[in-house]
Amino acid sequence: MRSRKSRKKPSLATVRYAFRKIIWPRRKLLLLGLALILLNRLSGLALPAASKFLVDDVIGKGDVELLRLLLAGVTVAIAVQPFSAFFLTKLLSVEAQHLISLLRAQVQRHIINLPIRFFDNTKSGELVSRIMTDVEGVRNLVGTGLVHLFGGVLTAIGSLFFLFFLFRISVLMTLYTLVPLTILGLISLKAFGYIRPIFRERGKINADVTGRLAESLGGIRVIKGFSAERQEIRVFEKGVARIFKNVRKSLTATSLVTSASTLLLGLASVGIMGLGSSMILEGEMTVGDFVSFTLFLGFLIAPIVQMGNIGSQITEAFAGLDRSEEILTTAREDDDPGRTVVLDDVEGHVVFQDVTFSYEPGNPVLKEVSFDAPAGSVTALVGSSGSGKTTLAGLAASFLKPDQGRVLVDGRDLSTVTLQSYRSRLGVVLQDDFLYEGTIRENILFGRPRASEEELLEAVRASHVKEFTDQFDQGLETLIGERGVKLSGGQRQRVSIARALLADPRILILDEATSNLDTESELYIQQSLAGLLRGRTTFVIAHRLSTIRQAHQILVVEAGEIVERGGHEELIRQQGRYFQLYTYQARI
Repeated sequence: MRSRKSRKKPSLATVRYAFRKIIWPRRKLLLLGLALILLNRLSGLALPAASKFLVDDVIGKGDVELLRLLLAGVTVAIAVQPFSAFFLTKLLSVEAQHLISLLRAQVQRHIINLPIRFFDNTKSGELVSRIMTDVEGVRNLVGTGLVHLFGGVLTAIGSLFFLFFLFRISVLMTLYTLVPLTILGLISLKAFGYIRPIFRERGKINADVTGRLAESLGGIRVIKGFSAERQEIRVFEKGVARIFKNVRKSLTATSLVTSASTLLLGLASVGIMGLGSSMILEGEMTVGDFVSFTLFLGFLIAPIVQMGNIGSQITEAFAGLDRSEEILTTAREDDDPGRTVVLDDVEGHVVFQDVTFSYEPGNPVLKEVSFDAPAGSVTALVGSSGSGKTTLAGLAASFLKPDQGRVLVDGRDLSTVTLQSYRSRLGVVLQDDFLYEGTIRENILFGRPRASEEELLEAVRASHVKEFTDQFDQGLETLIGERGVKLSGGQRQRVSIARALLADPRILILDEATSNLDTESELYIQQSLAGLLRGRTTFVIAHRLSTIRQAHQILVVEAGEIVERGGHEELIRQQGRYFQLYTYQARI
Protein backbone atom coordinates (compact mmCIF):
# COMPACT_ATOMS: atom_id res chain seq x y z
CA MET A 1 0.00 0.00 0.00
CA ARG A 2 1.28 3.47 -0.82
CA SER A 3 2.31 5.83 1.90
CA ARG A 4 0.67 9.23 2.23
CA LYS A 5 3.85 10.84 1.00
CA SER A 6 4.00 8.79 -2.20
CA ARG A 7 0.29 9.33 -2.83
CA LYS A 8 0.83 13.06 -3.45
CA LYS A 9 3.21 12.64 -6.36
CA PRO A 10 0.76 11.19 -8.88
CA SER A 11 -1.67 14.01 -8.06
CA LEU A 12 0.85 16.69 -9.03
CA ALA A 13 1.75 14.71 -12.13
CA THR A 14 -1.92 14.41 -12.97
CA VAL A 15 -2.47 18.16 -12.66
CA ARG A 16 0.48 18.76 -15.01
CA TYR A 17 -0.82 16.10 -17.39
CA ALA A 18 -4.32 17.61 -17.35
CA PHE A 19 -2.98 21.08 -18.10
CA ARG A 20 -0.46 20.00 -20.75
CA LYS A 21 -2.51 17.36 -22.57
CA ILE A 22 -6.12 18.34 -21.97
CA ILE A 23 -6.53 22.01 -21.08
CA TRP A 24 -3.73 23.77 -22.97
CA PRO A 25 -4.40 22.18 -26.40
CA ARG A 26 -8.00 23.42 -26.07
CA ARG A 27 -7.11 26.83 -24.70
CA LYS A 28 -8.80 28.73 -27.55
CA LEU A 29 -12.06 26.86 -27.06
CA LEU A 30 -11.88 27.29 -23.30
CA LEU A 31 -11.13 31.01 -23.65
CA LEU A 32 -14.14 31.32 -25.93
CA GLY A 33 -16.20 29.49 -23.33
CA LEU A 34 -14.83 31.77 -20.62
CA ALA A 35 -15.76 34.82 -22.72
CA LEU A 36 -19.28 33.45 -23.12
CA ILE A 37 -19.69 32.79 -19.43
CA LEU A 38 -18.35 36.24 -18.57
CA LEU A 39 -20.81 37.72 -21.03
CA ASN A 40 -23.52 35.68 -19.34
CA ARG A 41 -22.43 36.82 -15.88
CA LEU A 42 -22.03 40.47 -16.89
CA SER A 43 -25.48 40.50 -18.43
CA GLY A 44 -26.74 39.15 -15.13
CA LEU A 45 -25.33 42.23 -13.41
CA ALA A 46 -27.80 44.46 -15.25
CA LEU A 47 -30.66 43.83 -12.86
CA PRO A 48 -28.71 44.47 -9.62
CA ALA A 49 -27.09 47.56 -11.17
CA ALA A 50 -30.48 48.94 -12.27
CA SER A 51 -32.22 48.29 -8.96
CA LYS A 52 -30.74 51.33 -7.17
CA PHE A 53 -31.86 53.71 -9.90
CA LEU A 54 -35.24 52.02 -10.14
CA VAL A 55 -35.94 52.46 -6.43
CA ASP A 56 -34.29 55.83 -5.79
CA ASP A 57 -34.84 57.69 -9.08
CA VAL A 58 -37.73 56.07 -10.96
CA ILE A 59 -39.98 55.21 -8.02
CA GLY A 60 -38.64 57.84 -5.64
CA LYS A 61 -38.44 60.76 -8.09
CA GLY A 62 -40.79 59.67 -10.90
CA ASP A 63 -38.15 59.70 -13.66
CA VAL A 64 -40.12 57.99 -16.51
CA GLU A 65 -37.40 58.51 -19.14
CA LEU A 66 -34.90 56.68 -16.97
CA LEU A 67 -37.43 53.86 -16.58
CA ARG A 68 -37.50 53.36 -20.35
CA LEU A 69 -33.70 53.20 -20.50
CA LEU A 70 -33.56 50.75 -17.59
CA LEU A 71 -36.19 48.45 -19.12
CA ALA A 72 -34.41 48.45 -22.50
CA GLY A 73 -31.04 47.72 -20.93
CA VAL A 74 -32.34 44.93 -18.67
CA THR A 75 -34.29 43.36 -21.59
CA VAL A 76 -31.16 43.20 -23.76
CA ALA A 77 -29.19 41.72 -20.87
CA ILE A 78 -31.86 39.09 -20.22
CA ALA A 79 -31.86 38.15 -23.93
CA VAL A 80 -28.08 37.73 -23.93
CA GLN A 81 -28.11 35.23 -21.05
CA PRO A 82 -29.94 32.27 -22.69
CA PHE A 83 -28.09 32.64 -26.00
CA SER A 84 -24.67 32.71 -24.32
CA ALA A 85 -25.63 29.74 -22.13
CA PHE A 86 -26.77 27.76 -25.20
CA PHE A 87 -23.57 28.30 -27.19
CA LEU A 88 -21.47 27.65 -24.09
CA THR A 89 -23.09 24.25 -23.56
CA LYS A 90 -23.05 23.39 -27.25
CA LEU A 91 -19.35 24.17 -27.70
CA LEU A 92 -17.88 22.74 -24.51
CA SER A 93 -20.19 19.79 -23.81
CA VAL A 94 -19.69 18.40 -27.31
CA GLU A 95 -15.92 18.87 -27.03
CA ALA A 96 -15.97 17.18 -23.62
CA GLN A 97 -17.65 14.08 -25.07
CA HIS A 98 -15.17 14.13 -27.95
CA LEU A 99 -12.32 14.24 -25.45
CA ILE A 100 -13.78 11.31 -23.51
CA SER A 101 -13.83 9.22 -26.70
CA LEU A 102 -10.23 10.21 -27.50
CA LEU A 103 -9.02 9.38 -23.99
CA ARG A 104 -10.80 6.03 -24.00
CA ALA A 105 -9.09 5.19 -27.28
CA GLN A 106 -5.73 6.38 -25.91
CA VAL A 107 -6.01 4.34 -22.72
CA GLN A 108 -7.17 1.25 -24.64
CA ARG A 109 -4.34 1.67 -27.15
CA HIS A 110 -1.83 1.92 -24.32
CA ILE A 111 -3.23 -1.01 -22.37
CA ILE A 112 -3.28 -3.33 -25.36
CA ASN A 113 0.44 -2.62 -25.88
CA LEU A 114 1.43 -3.47 -22.30
CA PRO A 115 3.52 -6.58 -21.55
CA ILE A 116 1.94 -9.96 -20.92
CA ARG A 117 3.04 -9.80 -17.28
CA PHE A 118 0.75 -6.81 -16.75
CA PHE A 119 -2.29 -8.79 -17.90
CA ASP A 120 -1.28 -11.77 -15.77
CA ASN A 121 -1.66 -9.57 -12.69
CA THR A 122 -4.69 -7.47 -13.66
CA LYS A 123 -8.34 -8.43 -14.07
CA SER A 124 -9.85 -7.78 -17.48
CA GLY A 125 -12.94 -6.25 -15.86
CA GLU A 126 -10.73 -3.78 -13.98
CA LEU A 127 -9.16 -2.71 -17.25
CA VAL A 128 -12.61 -2.23 -18.78
CA SER A 129 -13.45 0.06 -15.85
CA ARG A 130 -10.22 2.00 -16.40
CA ILE A 131 -11.02 2.52 -20.06
CA MET A 132 -14.74 3.25 -19.86
CA THR A 133 -15.32 4.81 -16.42
CA ASP A 134 -12.19 6.54 -15.14
CA VAL A 135 -11.99 8.98 -18.06
CA GLU A 136 -15.62 10.08 -17.72
CA GLY A 137 -14.72 12.84 -15.27
CA VAL A 138 -12.68 14.80 -17.82
CA ARG A 139 -15.92 16.27 -19.14
CA ASN A 140 -15.72 18.58 -16.12
CA LEU A 141 -12.29 19.81 -17.22
CA VAL A 142 -13.15 20.61 -20.81
CA GLY A 143 -16.92 20.88 -20.48
CA THR A 144 -18.74 23.65 -18.72
CA GLY A 145 -17.39 22.61 -15.30
CA LEU A 146 -13.92 24.17 -15.48
CA VAL A 147 -15.17 27.23 -17.33
CA HIS A 148 -17.94 27.71 -14.77
CA LEU A 149 -15.33 27.42 -12.04
CA PHE A 150 -13.14 30.13 -13.55
CA GLY A 151 -16.21 32.13 -14.46
CA GLY A 152 -17.46 31.87 -10.90
CA VAL A 153 -14.11 33.10 -9.55
CA LEU A 154 -14.06 36.03 -11.97
CA THR A 155 -17.69 36.82 -11.25
CA ALA A 156 -17.01 36.80 -7.53
CA ILE A 157 -14.04 39.10 -8.08
CA GLY A 158 -16.21 41.33 -10.23
CA SER A 159 -18.90 41.37 -7.58
CA LEU A 160 -16.31 42.25 -4.98
CA PHE A 161 -15.27 45.10 -7.25
CA PHE A 162 -18.84 46.41 -7.12
CA LEU A 163 -18.97 45.81 -3.39
CA PHE A 164 -15.86 47.93 -3.09
CA PHE A 165 -17.94 50.93 -4.09
CA LEU A 166 -20.34 50.04 -1.31
CA PHE A 167 -17.58 50.40 1.29
CA ARG A 168 -18.30 54.09 1.26
CA ILE A 169 -21.88 53.28 2.19
CA SER A 170 -21.10 50.69 4.88
CA VAL A 171 -17.71 49.21 5.67
CA LEU A 172 -19.33 47.11 8.39
CA MET A 173 -21.84 45.44 6.03
CA THR A 174 -19.12 44.63 3.50
CA LEU A 175 -16.78 43.11 6.09
CA TYR A 176 -19.65 41.21 7.66
CA THR A 177 -20.30 39.69 4.22
CA LEU A 178 -16.69 38.69 3.53
CA VAL A 179 -16.02 36.94 6.86
CA PRO A 180 -18.51 34.02 6.41
CA LEU A 181 -17.55 33.68 2.75
CA THR A 182 -13.88 33.29 3.72
CA ILE A 183 -14.76 30.67 6.33
CA LEU A 184 -16.85 28.81 3.74
CA GLY A 185 -13.92 28.83 1.29
CA LEU A 186 -11.59 27.32 3.90
CA ILE A 187 -14.12 24.60 4.76
CA SER A 188 -14.57 23.78 1.05
CA LEU A 189 -10.81 23.44 0.47
CA LYS A 190 -10.51 21.11 3.44
CA ALA A 191 -13.47 19.05 2.31
CA PHE A 192 -12.19 18.64 -1.25
CA GLY A 193 -8.80 17.50 0.08
CA TYR A 194 -10.66 14.85 2.06
CA ILE A 195 -12.90 13.81 -0.82
CA ARG A 196 -10.24 13.27 -3.49
CA PRO A 197 -8.76 10.01 -2.08
CA ILE A 198 -12.34 8.79 -1.54
CA PHE A 199 -13.08 9.29 -5.25
CA ARG A 200 -9.83 7.56 -6.13
CA GLU A 201 -10.69 4.63 -3.89
CA ARG A 202 -14.12 4.47 -5.51
CA GLY A 203 -12.46 3.93 -8.88
CA LYS A 204 -10.52 0.99 -7.48
CA ILE A 205 -13.62 -0.53 -5.89
CA ASN A 206 -15.61 -0.08 -9.11
CA ALA A 207 -12.81 -1.81 -11.01
CA ASP A 208 -12.77 -4.74 -8.55
CA VAL A 209 -16.54 -5.19 -8.65
CA THR A 210 -16.63 -4.84 -12.44
CA GLY A 211 -13.80 -7.36 -12.77
CA ARG A 212 -15.56 -9.97 -10.65
CA LEU A 213 -18.85 -9.34 -12.44
CA ALA A 214 -17.17 -9.89 -15.82
CA GLU A 215 -15.61 -13.11 -14.55
CA SER A 216 -18.95 -14.33 -13.23
CA LEU A 217 -20.76 -13.68 -16.49
CA GLY A 218 -17.93 -15.24 -18.49
CA GLY A 219 -17.98 -18.37 -16.32
CA ILE A 220 -21.73 -18.68 -16.02
CA ARG A 221 -21.68 -22.35 -17.05
CA VAL A 222 -19.30 -23.21 -14.22
CA ILE A 223 -21.40 -21.23 -11.76
CA LYS A 224 -24.58 -23.02 -12.78
CA GLY A 225 -22.79 -26.35 -12.98
CA PHE A 226 -21.78 -26.06 -9.31
CA SER A 227 -25.08 -24.38 -8.30
CA ALA A 228 -23.03 -21.41 -7.08
CA GLU A 229 -25.49 -18.65 -8.01
CA ARG A 230 -26.11 -17.65 -4.39
CA GLN A 231 -22.39 -17.45 -3.71
CA GLU A 232 -21.82 -15.12 -6.66
CA ILE A 233 -24.82 -13.01 -5.66
CA ARG A 234 -23.34 -12.59 -2.17
CA VAL A 235 -19.94 -11.63 -3.59
CA PHE A 236 -21.51 -9.00 -5.84
CA GLU A 237 -23.69 -7.67 -3.02
CA LYS A 238 -20.58 -7.22 -0.88
CA GLY A 239 -18.96 -5.34 -3.74
CA VAL A 240 -21.84 -2.93 -4.27
CA ALA A 241 -22.00 -2.46 -0.49
CA ARG A 242 -18.36 -1.31 -0.58
CA ILE A 243 -19.29 1.17 -3.30
CA PHE A 244 -22.20 2.41 -1.19
CA LYS A 245 -19.96 2.95 1.85
CA ASN A 246 -17.51 4.90 -0.29
CA VAL A 247 -20.28 7.05 -1.77
CA ARG A 248 -21.64 7.64 1.73
CA LYS A 249 -18.27 9.05 2.81
CA SER A 250 -18.15 11.47 -0.10
CA LEU A 251 -21.77 12.50 0.41
CA THR A 252 -21.02 13.23 4.07
CA ALA A 253 -18.22 15.61 3.06
CA THR A 254 -20.21 17.32 0.32
CA SER A 255 -23.22 17.59 2.65
CA LEU A 256 -20.96 19.27 5.21
CA VAL A 257 -19.98 21.90 2.65
CA THR A 258 -23.60 22.42 1.63
CA SER A 259 -24.78 22.69 5.24
CA ALA A 260 -21.92 25.04 6.14
CA SER A 261 -22.73 27.25 3.17
CA THR A 262 -26.41 27.33 4.11
CA LEU A 263 -25.60 28.25 7.72
CA LEU A 264 -22.92 30.83 7.02
CA LEU A 265 -24.76 32.49 4.15
CA GLY A 266 -27.95 32.48 6.19
CA LEU A 267 -26.15 34.20 9.08
CA ALA A 268 -24.69 36.70 6.61
CA SER A 269 -28.17 37.42 5.25
CA VAL A 270 -29.58 37.95 8.74
CA GLY A 271 -26.73 40.28 9.57
CA ILE A 272 -27.12 42.26 6.34
CA MET A 273 -30.87 42.50 6.96
CA GLY A 274 -30.35 43.85 10.47
CA LEU A 275 -27.50 46.22 9.65
CA GLY A 276 -29.13 47.48 6.47
CA SER A 277 -32.47 48.14 8.15
CA SER A 278 -30.77 50.04 10.96
CA MET A 279 -28.76 52.17 8.53
CA ILE A 280 -31.86 52.99 6.46
CA LEU A 281 -33.78 54.00 9.57
CA GLU A 282 -30.90 56.18 10.66
CA GLY A 283 -30.61 57.75 7.20
CA GLU A 284 -27.14 56.37 6.53
CA MET A 285 -28.28 54.39 3.44
CA THR A 286 -31.03 54.77 0.86
CA VAL A 287 -33.48 52.00 0.09
CA GLY A 288 -32.01 51.81 -3.43
CA ASP A 289 -28.52 51.31 -2.06
CA PHE A 290 -29.78 48.53 0.21
CA VAL A 291 -31.65 46.74 -2.60
CA SER A 292 -28.64 47.07 -4.91
CA PHE A 293 -26.34 45.79 -2.18
CA THR A 294 -28.49 42.73 -1.46
CA LEU A 295 -28.85 41.87 -5.17
CA PHE A 296 -25.09 42.16 -5.70
CA LEU A 297 -24.63 39.98 -2.64
CA GLY A 298 -26.88 37.33 -4.17
CA PHE A 299 -24.92 37.63 -7.40
CA LEU A 300 -21.73 37.07 -5.39
CA ILE A 301 -23.07 34.13 -3.39
CA ALA A 302 -24.57 32.19 -6.33
CA PRO A 303 -21.26 31.46 -8.11
CA ILE A 304 -19.57 30.60 -4.80
CA VAL A 305 -22.21 27.97 -4.06
CA GLN A 306 -21.93 26.77 -7.66
CA MET A 307 -18.14 26.57 -7.33
CA GLY A 308 -18.62 24.23 -4.40
CA ASN A 309 -20.55 21.76 -6.57
CA ILE A 310 -18.18 22.18 -9.50
CA GLY A 311 -15.18 21.75 -7.20
CA SER A 312 -16.53 18.35 -6.18
CA GLN A 313 -16.90 17.34 -9.84
CA ILE A 314 -13.40 18.51 -10.74
CA THR A 315 -12.00 16.68 -7.72
CA GLU A 316 -13.67 13.52 -9.01
CA ALA A 317 -12.26 14.21 -12.48
CA PHE A 318 -8.71 14.44 -11.17
CA ALA A 319 -9.19 11.26 -9.14
CA GLY A 320 -10.15 9.42 -12.34
CA LEU A 321 -7.25 11.00 -14.20
CA ASP A 322 -4.91 9.84 -11.43
CA ARG A 323 -5.84 6.25 -12.26
CA SER A 324 -5.69 6.81 -16.02
CA GLU A 325 -2.31 8.48 -15.66
CA GLU A 326 -1.03 5.43 -13.77
CA ILE A 327 -1.91 3.30 -16.78
CA LEU A 328 -0.55 5.75 -19.34
CA THR A 329 2.82 5.94 -17.56
CA THR A 330 3.20 2.16 -17.41
CA ALA A 331 5.93 1.13 -19.82
CA ARG A 332 4.64 -0.55 -22.99
CA GLU A 333 6.31 -3.47 -24.67
CA ASP A 334 7.62 -1.35 -27.53
CA ASP A 335 8.88 1.41 -25.19
CA ASP A 336 12.05 -0.61 -24.63
CA PRO A 337 14.87 1.60 -26.04
CA GLY A 338 16.94 -1.52 -26.60
CA ARG A 339 14.56 -2.82 -29.29
CA THR A 340 16.05 -1.20 -32.39
CA VAL A 341 16.65 -4.13 -34.74
CA VAL A 342 14.08 -4.51 -37.52
CA LEU A 343 13.90 -7.96 -39.09
CA ASP A 344 13.34 -7.66 -42.83
CA ASP A 345 12.93 -11.41 -43.11
CA VAL A 346 12.85 -14.34 -40.70
CA GLU A 347 14.27 -17.76 -41.48
CA GLY A 348 13.29 -19.09 -38.08
CA HIS A 349 16.53 -20.32 -36.52
CA VAL A 350 15.90 -20.06 -32.75
CA VAL A 351 18.59 -20.57 -30.14
CA PHE A 352 18.26 -20.47 -26.34
CA GLN A 353 21.54 -19.62 -24.60
CA ASP A 354 21.66 -20.22 -20.83
CA VAL A 355 18.18 -18.73 -20.34
CA THR A 356 16.99 -18.18 -16.78
CA PHE A 357 13.56 -16.74 -16.07
CA SER A 358 11.43 -16.15 -12.97
CA TYR A 359 8.00 -14.65 -12.43
CA GLU A 360 8.92 -13.83 -8.84
CA PRO A 361 12.42 -12.81 -7.69
CA GLY A 362 14.37 -15.68 -6.22
CA ASN A 363 12.03 -18.35 -7.62
CA PRO A 364 13.29 -19.25 -11.13
CA VAL A 365 10.92 -21.12 -13.42
CA LEU A 366 13.67 -21.83 -15.96
CA LYS A 367 17.31 -22.42 -15.03
CA GLU A 368 20.07 -21.90 -17.63
CA VAL A 369 18.14 -23.56 -20.45
CA SER A 370 20.02 -24.00 -23.74
CA PHE A 371 18.94 -25.62 -27.01
CA ASP A 372 19.02 -25.05 -30.76
CA ALA A 373 15.92 -25.12 -32.98
CA PRO A 374 17.08 -24.95 -36.63
CA ALA A 375 14.92 -23.14 -39.17
CA GLY A 376 12.06 -25.35 -40.35
CA SER A 377 12.44 -27.83 -37.50
CA VAL A 378 9.77 -29.07 -35.09
CA THR A 379 10.71 -28.94 -31.41
CA ALA A 380 8.41 -30.67 -28.95
CA LEU A 381 8.31 -29.64 -25.29
CA VAL A 382 7.07 -32.27 -22.85
CA GLY A 383 7.07 -32.64 -19.11
CA SER A 384 4.94 -32.41 -16.01
CA SER A 385 2.51 -29.56 -15.46
CA GLY A 386 4.33 -26.50 -14.16
CA SER A 387 7.71 -27.69 -15.41
CA GLY A 388 8.26 -24.58 -17.56
CA LYS A 389 7.09 -25.65 -21.04
CA THR A 390 4.66 -22.75 -21.56
CA THR A 391 7.25 -20.30 -20.22
CA LEU A 392 9.71 -21.55 -22.85
CA ALA A 393 7.11 -21.00 -25.53
CA GLY A 394 6.35 -17.53 -24.13
CA LEU A 395 10.03 -16.61 -24.39
CA ALA A 396 10.16 -17.88 -27.97
CA ALA A 397 7.10 -15.75 -28.76
CA SER A 398 8.74 -12.68 -27.12
CA PHE A 399 5.88 -12.49 -24.63
CA LEU A 400 8.54 -12.66 -21.92
CA LYS A 401 12.17 -11.57 -21.62
CA PRO A 402 14.90 -13.68 -19.97
CA ASP A 403 16.30 -12.57 -16.63
CA GLN A 404 19.63 -14.02 -17.75
CA GLY A 405 20.88 -15.49 -21.00
CA ARG A 406 19.62 -14.81 -24.51
CA VAL A 407 17.07 -16.01 -27.03
CA LEU A 408 18.45 -15.64 -30.55
CA VAL A 409 16.44 -15.54 -33.77
CA ASP A 410 18.56 -15.88 -36.88
CA GLY A 411 21.56 -14.82 -34.78
CA ARG A 412 19.86 -11.67 -33.42
CA ASP A 413 19.14 -11.24 -29.72
CA LEU A 414 15.33 -11.28 -29.54
CA SER A 415 15.37 -8.66 -26.76
CA THR A 416 16.83 -6.15 -29.27
CA VAL A 417 14.34 -6.88 -32.07
CA THR A 418 11.27 -4.68 -32.61
CA LEU A 419 8.18 -6.64 -31.66
CA GLN A 420 6.19 -5.75 -34.75
CA SER A 421 8.87 -7.00 -37.15
CA TYR A 422 9.12 -10.30 -35.26
CA ARG A 423 5.52 -11.03 -34.34
CA SER A 424 4.31 -10.30 -37.85
CA ARG A 425 6.04 -13.58 -38.71
CA LEU A 426 4.82 -15.47 -35.64
CA GLY A 427 1.76 -17.70 -35.26
CA VAL A 428 0.33 -18.96 -31.97
CA VAL A 429 -2.32 -21.56 -31.19
CA LEU A 430 -3.09 -21.93 -27.49
CA GLN A 431 -4.81 -24.66 -25.55
CA ASP A 432 -7.79 -22.37 -24.86
CA ASP A 433 -7.41 -20.04 -27.81
CA PHE A 434 -9.55 -16.95 -28.01
CA LEU A 435 -12.30 -16.52 -30.57
CA TYR A 436 -14.20 -13.30 -31.10
CA GLU A 437 -17.94 -13.04 -31.27
CA GLY A 438 -18.60 -13.00 -35.00
CA THR A 439 -18.49 -15.41 -37.90
CA ILE A 440 -16.16 -18.33 -38.48
CA ARG A 441 -14.76 -16.50 -41.52
CA GLU A 442 -13.96 -13.36 -39.48
CA ASN A 443 -12.13 -15.39 -36.84
CA ILE A 444 -10.01 -17.25 -39.37
CA LEU A 445 -9.14 -14.00 -41.16
CA PHE A 446 -8.23 -12.31 -37.86
CA GLY A 447 -4.46 -12.65 -38.27
CA ARG A 448 -4.47 -11.92 -42.00
CA PRO A 449 -7.61 -10.00 -42.95
CA ARG A 450 -6.53 -9.38 -46.57
CA ALA A 451 -5.98 -13.02 -47.46
CA SER A 452 -7.57 -14.20 -50.69
CA GLU A 453 -10.59 -16.47 -50.78
CA GLU A 454 -8.45 -19.26 -52.17
CA GLU A 455 -5.97 -18.98 -49.31
CA LEU A 456 -8.81 -18.91 -46.81
CA LEU A 457 -10.41 -22.04 -48.22
CA GLU A 458 -7.05 -23.83 -48.26
CA ALA A 459 -6.59 -23.11 -44.54
CA VAL A 460 -10.17 -24.27 -43.92
CA ARG A 461 -9.52 -27.56 -45.72
CA ALA A 462 -6.11 -28.11 -44.14
CA SER A 463 -7.44 -27.65 -40.60
CA HIS A 464 -10.57 -29.72 -41.34
CA VAL A 465 -12.84 -26.81 -40.47
CA LYS A 466 -14.73 -27.53 -43.68
CA GLU A 467 -15.97 -30.80 -42.21
CA PHE A 468 -18.26 -29.06 -39.73
CA THR A 469 -18.95 -25.79 -41.55
CA ASP A 470 -20.52 -27.76 -44.40
CA GLN A 471 -23.10 -28.93 -41.86
CA PHE A 472 -24.10 -25.35 -40.97
CA ASP A 473 -26.69 -23.51 -43.04
CA GLN A 474 -24.53 -20.38 -43.08
CA GLY A 475 -21.22 -22.19 -43.57
CA LEU A 476 -18.28 -19.89 -42.85
CA GLU A 477 -20.73 -17.06 -42.17
CA THR A 478 -22.10 -18.85 -39.10
CA LEU A 479 -22.10 -16.70 -35.95
CA ILE A 480 -20.25 -18.50 -33.17
CA GLY A 481 -21.24 -16.41 -30.13
CA GLU A 482 -19.04 -14.94 -27.41
CA ARG A 483 -15.69 -16.79 -27.21
CA GLY A 484 -17.05 -19.26 -29.76
CA VAL A 485 -19.56 -20.70 -27.29
CA LYS A 486 -21.74 -22.15 -30.08
CA LEU A 487 -18.90 -24.41 -31.25
CA SER A 488 -17.58 -27.53 -29.58
CA GLY A 489 -14.09 -27.51 -28.05
CA GLY A 490 -12.67 -29.40 -31.01
CA GLN A 491 -14.35 -27.08 -33.49
CA ARG A 492 -12.99 -24.00 -31.74
CA GLN A 493 -9.51 -25.45 -31.76
CA ARG A 494 -9.67 -26.21 -35.48
CA VAL A 495 -10.76 -22.63 -36.19
CA SER A 496 -7.74 -21.44 -34.18
CA ILE A 497 -5.43 -23.73 -36.16
CA ALA A 498 -6.93 -22.47 -39.43
CA ARG A 499 -6.29 -18.88 -38.29
CA ALA A 500 -2.64 -19.67 -37.56
CA LEU A 501 -2.17 -21.53 -40.84
CA LEU A 502 -3.68 -18.68 -42.87
CA ALA A 503 -1.27 -16.22 -41.23
CA ASP A 504 1.53 -18.31 -42.81
CA PRO A 505 4.07 -17.63 -40.03
CA ARG A 506 7.77 -18.52 -40.12
CA ILE A 507 7.67 -19.49 -36.45
CA LEU A 508 4.67 -21.37 -35.08
CA ILE A 509 3.88 -22.14 -31.45
CA LEU A 510 1.32 -24.84 -30.72
CA ASP A 511 0.45 -24.98 -27.01
CA GLU A 512 -1.67 -28.10 -26.53
CA ALA A 513 -3.13 -27.30 -29.95
CA THR A 514 -4.80 -30.69 -30.34
CA SER A 515 -5.90 -31.12 -26.73
CA ASN A 516 -9.58 -30.40 -27.43
CA LEU A 517 -9.88 -32.56 -30.52
CA ASP A 518 -11.61 -35.91 -30.63
CA THR A 519 -9.60 -38.88 -31.87
CA GLU A 520 -10.86 -38.68 -35.45
CA SER A 521 -10.27 -34.91 -35.72
CA GLU A 522 -6.86 -35.26 -34.11
CA LEU A 523 -5.87 -37.81 -36.73
CA TYR A 524 -6.95 -35.46 -39.53
CA ILE A 525 -5.04 -32.58 -37.96
CA GLN A 526 -1.89 -34.63 -37.52
CA GLN A 527 -1.98 -35.69 -41.17
CA SER A 528 -2.37 -32.11 -42.37
CA LEU A 529 0.20 -30.68 -39.95
CA ALA A 530 2.85 -33.09 -41.21
CA GLY A 531 2.89 -31.24 -44.52
CA LEU A 532 1.87 -27.76 -43.42
CA LEU A 533 4.52 -27.43 -40.73
CA ARG A 534 7.27 -28.22 -43.20
CA GLY A 535 9.48 -25.16 -43.65
CA ARG A 536 8.29 -23.50 -40.44
CA THR A 537 10.13 -23.49 -37.11
CA THR A 538 7.55 -25.01 -34.80
CA PHE A 539 7.38 -25.40 -31.04
CA VAL A 540 4.84 -27.96 -29.91
CA ILE A 541 3.70 -28.32 -26.31
CA ALA A 542 1.73 -31.51 -25.89
CA HIS A 543 0.68 -33.80 -23.08
CA ARG A 544 -0.43 -36.39 -25.63
CA LEU A 545 2.99 -37.75 -26.52
CA SER A 546 1.56 -39.76 -29.43
CA THR A 547 1.14 -36.47 -31.31
CA ILE A 548 4.84 -35.55 -31.34
CA ARG A 549 6.54 -38.72 -32.51
CA GLN A 550 7.64 -37.07 -35.76
CA ALA A 551 9.23 -34.02 -34.06
CA HIS A 552 12.85 -33.34 -35.03
CA GLN A 553 13.76 -33.01 -31.37
CA ILE A 554 11.93 -33.57 -28.11
CA LEU A 555 12.93 -31.63 -25.02
CA VAL A 556 11.88 -33.08 -21.69
CA VAL A 557 11.50 -30.24 -19.20
CA GLU A 558 11.31 -30.84 -15.47
CA ALA A 559 11.61 -28.23 -12.70
CA GLY A 560 12.77 -25.62 -15.18
CA GLU A 561 15.59 -27.67 -16.68
CA ILE A 562 15.97 -29.79 -19.80
CA VAL A 563 16.63 -33.27 -18.42
CA GLU A 564 16.46 -35.17 -21.74
CA ARG A 565 16.61 -34.29 -25.41
CA GLY A 566 16.53 -36.25 -28.65
CA GLY A 567 14.15 -37.94 -31.09
CA HIS A 568 11.27 -40.19 -30.08
CA GLU A 569 13.02 -43.48 -30.74
CA GLU A 570 16.23 -42.31 -29.11
CA LEU A 571 14.45 -41.23 -25.92
CA ILE A 572 12.49 -44.49 -25.79
CA ARG A 573 15.75 -46.43 -25.94
CA GLN A 574 17.17 -44.37 -23.07
CA GLN A 575 14.24 -45.46 -20.87
CA GLY A 576 14.38 -42.23 -18.88
CA ARG A 577 11.74 -39.67 -18.00
CA TYR A 578 10.26 -39.53 -21.52
CA PHE A 579 10.00 -43.33 -21.58
CA GLN A 580 8.12 -43.21 -18.26
CA LEU A 581 5.66 -40.60 -19.52
CA TYR A 582 5.13 -42.36 -22.85
CA THR A 583 4.59 -45.84 -21.45
CA TYR A 584 2.29 -44.46 -18.74
CA GLN A 585 0.07 -42.82 -21.37
CA ALA A 586 0.15 -45.97 -23.50
CA ARG A 587 -1.36 -47.94 -20.61
CA ILE A 588 -4.22 -45.46 -20.09
